[in-house]
Amino acid sequence: MVRLTRIWTGTGDDGTTGLGDFSRTSKTDPRLVAYADVDETGAALGLVLAALPATAPSGGGAAEGAATTAEGAPSVLERVRAVVRRVQNDLFDVGADLCLPVGARVEHTPLRVQEPWVGDLEREIDALTEALPPLTSFVLAGGTPAAAHLHLARTVARRAERSVWAAVAAHGTTEGGVNPLTARYLNRLSDLLFVLARAANTPDLGGDGDVLWRPGGTHTER
Repeated sequence: MVRLTRIWTGTGDDGTTGLGDFSRTSKTDPRLVAYADVDETGAALGLVLAALPATAPSGGGAAEGAATTAEGAPSVLERVRAVVRRVQNDLFDVGADLCLPVGARVEHTPLRVQEPWVGDLEREIDALTEALPPLTSFVLAGGTPAAAHLHLARTVARRAERSVWAAVAAHGTTEGGVNPLTARYLNRLSDLLFVLARAANTPDLGGDGDVLWRPGGTHTER
């Protein structure tokens, strides 16, 4: 059980911070950078949730305000919202994993990212992709507010993945190191956020479709 009785402590004023096993390390430690980037990814997803419409726009795939389609399946809006909420919670678990060095001696069972977590993301990606039209070009960040925020979250997730690999390079994956499955999770998450951004640009969420890259399309020949 988490109990927060005091928010500030001043213990980090010397440039160090505590890891999950109560050991101290520099605030520039790659492990700390990694879980800080994961924290930022979760914050970016909070903006996604705030940007999603309260109800499905009229003219979308479900009746206005409906949580399900006529067939009883969740609407696109509710599916996107549910996936983002679940991932945001998962990211706290990823951060908990990263802040506790591999092999740390603690009283509780360590919370570690597991292989099935990656598989869950892959299945979600495949299911969402099936409902979207094939892509004919690369996609630009934009469209609906939710789609734009999802693209931003995607780029932060990519940075978080790179930070994890930097932590692996610095500390390894054995005693005192980092669980490499956290990097795999973040890699798949960035793919999922890309697909969710596409879904957020469909008419079901008030969008007009993907914003496509047109190579050289903003320049005229001279």
